[in-house]
Amino acid sequence: MSQITLTFPDGSQREYESGITPAAVATDISTSLGKGAVSASLNGVHWDLKWPITNGASIAIHTFRDPEPALELIRHDLAHIMARAVQEVWPNVKVTIGPVIENGWYYDFDRSEAFTPEDLKLIEKKMKEIINLKDPVRTEVWRREEAIAYYENNNEPYKVELIDAIPGDEPLRIYWHGDWQDLCRGPHLQHTGQVPADAFKLMSVAGAYWRGDSNRAMLQRIYGVAFLNKDDLRAHLNMLDEAAKRDHRKLGREMNLFHMQPEAPGQVFWHPNGWKIFTSLQDYMRRQQTQGGYVEVNTPQVLDRKLWEASGHWEKYQENMFIVEVDEEHAREKAINALKPMNCPCHVQIFNQGLKSYRDLPLRMAEFGSCARYEPSGALHGIMRVRGFVQDDAHIFCRPDQIEAETKRFIDFLSNVYKDLGFESFSVKFSDRPETRSGSDEVWNRAEDALKKATVSAGCDFTLNPGEGAFYGPKLEFVLTDAIGRDWQCGTLQVDFVLPERLEAGYIAEDGEKYRPVMLHRACLGSFERFIGILIEEHAGKLPFWLAPRQVVVAAIVTDANHYVLEVVDTLKAAGVHAEADVRNEKINYKVREHSVGKVPIILACGMRELVDKSVSVRKLGEKQTYTRSLEEIVIELKREATPPDLRQDINGNL
Repeated sequence: MSQITLTFPDGSQREYESGITPAAVATDISTSLGKGAVSASLNGVHWDLKWPITNGASIAIHTFRDPEPALELIRHDLAHIMARAVQEVWPNVKVTIGPVIENGWYYDFDRSEAFTPEDLKLIEKKMKEIINLKDPVRTEVWRREEAIAYYENNNEPYKVELIDAIPGDEPLRIYWHGDWQDLCRGPHLQHTGQVPADAFKLMSVAGAYWRGDSNRAMLQRIYGVAFLNKDDLRAHLNMLDEAAKRDHRKLGREMNLFHMQPEAPGQVFWHPNGWKIFTSLQDYMRRQQTQGGYVEVNTPQVLDRKLWEASGHWEKYQENMFIVEVDEEHAREKAINALKPMNCPCHVQIFNQGLKSYRDLPLRMAEFGSCARYEPSGALHGIMRVRGFVQDDAHIFCRPDQIEAETKRFIDFLSNVYKDLGFESFSVKFSDRPETRSGSDEVWNRAEDALKKATVSAGCDFTLNPGEGAFYGPKLEFVLTDAIGRDWQCGTLQVDFVLPERLEAGYIAEDGEKYRPVMLHRACLGSFERFIGILIEEHAGKLPFWLAPRQVVVAAIVTDANHYVLEVVDTLKAAGVHAEADVRNEKINYKVREHSVGKVPIILACGMRELVDKSVSVRKLGEKQTYTRSLEEIVIELKREATPPDLRQDINGNL
């Protein structure tokens, strides 16, 4: 046999015979590594311990101390174990596919009866039995016709269809444990007992069309989560419990903020309370943008397809656009328009009005633009994922030598906004060219190099997010982490050499010649709808006082204090505080409970003692203790808290 050279992570090399397995390599290095190995990476590709290595390569041996490959194996094995468990309990159920996803896996089944919560418990029990068997995992390679015949004989039509969809004519890998097998690329662990039996849980059942096609069979998808140990599982389940308490849809109902309905899928009906949050946030962003040197514009929502063809959106983005056909009066054919999915082509139209000089650059143009994008109904999620939304959108037209300064300026702008809104830090992802894109490789090289240089110059570390750039340019994605550890991508900055060229934007430089500006696409919040949803969940409905739609309820303890309650409300309103009176003939504890559910930050109780003393009894949301303040003191305190952070002048309460 020929010799091959394997290079290890520390740079060392060893010679082996071609066909050696990673398991044998691990044992050759040390007996303990051989016992602890679970998989390998070969030239960066995850590799089963039993797969032969036939060419020289870089290799890394993985154990359970390597979380990423270990979790992939655990979750992948559990998908197989679950499918086996289902078919052992219900032999007539047909299996389809079961990929690894974030935190776990799912598997789709064709079963006439619906899976129940009791069924999930039964499946979990059977899975643990299979794990305890410690059945060896065996790999076989079958000819394609052999695999098709097997699945046809075993009445597994979905597997036959999957094989037919696999290109080429190469043999197929089959994984076995016990008497059960599945068509699978692998890799897998070496026996079922390696899966931690106390670190997984079946979570839910959902419907899923076969291969995502609504014209095909409706299957049942069972979701599971899995981790390295029971402590990690417990932490995840606790996080899910906390997330459920913070769900913006639940809190939106309790706080009477918004609703959605079938007649307007993916679009928000804002109630007065929710719209207060929206407008307060918008007013804040408008002040920030004005201070940051932006001019505000407003552009149409429906535009002729000709503009979208010129910009490249018709070719590259049409599947996400809402198309509008109109029979124009006396026209021989229908006019085809589209709702704008983004504002950038419209902003170029404004830029193109009149002659621009290098002295006009950078030109920062902002719009609170109403956009519409088609999202599949299954992807819609409250106000987090919608079809109609408003962006805090802006475009900076500048010279290439201004990219660095404008990038730093925007990152500073974004940092200050996030701090004001309660997010002290963020991470940055660099998304480079996607497969479907406009512009030459030369243009993309210029754009990516310029953005990377500018980001480094701004003092921002970033991680690469390969292939996730916009079709017209690379982008930075600014990611916030909320109170329970979830990441939310919000702000973006994109460098675009393509759109100014396509839409013929130009400026006159110092030499008197005409040049194309660079276009920086930027958003800070992203969509207002989504960001408000994030804020609601970040704060569990207990929004910062200045953003809270209902800031203060003044409640009467006795009816004789009703007139004083109204006086307190009027005084607070005059100071700019959102205050309302509760003079219902109900007990004060009832009122406190009701307004606490509605997440009112401050409840001021007024009885006869408060009337005489010109004071109020103060109860803050989430606190059981109350304290007394004079009316004058509480007005000063709440006036300051009700003032947006950018309008506060000092820390002493003086405005």
